[in-house]
Amino acid sequence: MPARTVLQEADIARALTRIAHEILEANRGPESLVILGIPTRGALLAERIAARLGEITGTDFTGRTGTLDVTMHRDDLARTGTRPTQPTRIPASGIDGQTVVLVDDVLYSGRTIRAALDALTDLGRPAAVRLAVLVDRGHRQLPIRADYVGKNLPSAASEHVSILLAEVDGQDAVTIQEGSAR
Repeated sequence: MPARTVLQEADIARALTRIAHEILEANRGPESLVILGIPTRGALLAERIAARLGEITGTDFTGRTGTLDVTMHRDDLARTGTRPTQPTRIPASGIDGQTVVLVDDVLYSGRTIRAALDALTDLGRPAAVRLAVLVDRGHRQLPIRADYVGKNLPSAASEHVSILLAEVDGQDAVTIQEGSAR
């Protein structure tokens, strides 16, 4: 069965702009914000959200944006085998006392975010941790909920949700198709 497109480029752009506004509203401005993306697509989305935060506030967010590799904190390494690690890049100011917004592409079981929380505690003690995702597809195995969601996409466990981003896929889209779940 072919993939069905559920979000197109304009939808993704609109969702990320809305998420940026919601982050600013909840934080009461850009002060003490750090944006950390989970590689690969979460890191790209974090950069896009940071750019929108900068446009909205007139503040340069490049020094407050980074990446958080969660590979060594995952609980499925024995089952899925080793995977290459990605660099963790934390802003020079660190995360202590900051509001950290973790950014990922799809929230599914919650296990990646649990690993991210473990990885974050190795790096410091933020004042608060928030979660922004482009797609929340349900099927949680852990009690984790996103604070900022681009699109709630109820799906069957047997379906596969794909996030396509221009930086790696040549286009922006969210597709869903029958097959192995992500």
